[in-house]
Amino acid sequence: MSGKVIEGRVTAAAEGEVVVFLIGMRINALWAVHRWLPVLAAMPRMLRELRRDPAAGLRGIRPLGGGLRAFGVVQYWESREKLLAYAADRDKEHRPAWTEFNRRARDGRGRVGIWHETFAVPAGAYESIYVAMPPSGLGRAYGTVPVGRRGERAADRLAYKG
Repeated sequence: MSGKVIEGRVTAAAEGEVVVFLIGMRINALWAVHRWLPVLAAMPRMLRELRRDPAAGLRGIRPLGGGLRAFGVVQYWESREKLLAYAADRDKEHRPAWTEFNRRARDGRGRVGIWHETFAVPAGAYESIYVAMPPSGLGRAYGTVPVGRRGERAADRLAYKG
């Protein structure tokens, strides 16, 4: 997380539904580099592709730590439709990577694992606050506004339906 610190109290400027997608991998057998390295290398290719195409719908990312064996990314998407469209598009990086992972997984006997979770969060069911922070998380993905526009208390921001 880098960037200029925003003075005061701000909140994410997201409107409507927010889609949060968490994805990661775990290396179960360190010595099986040929099994996990292609999986590890696939994510940066997908993220580069998505950064080059803002219309695809990825709004922002945040790396997840997980120790020496686990890696992950929090992704913020414009909509569930755009997330699912990207995942299914045969001409994009994800579909061939998923096909290759499945092929390798059949022969790999669990040497590398993957996981993902998708949250489609309706308006009025999320809130954020950032105090003396550079843009991060949802605020980095959607921009920020002064807290007063959404409510001074977390309960007020959670009820905001914009």
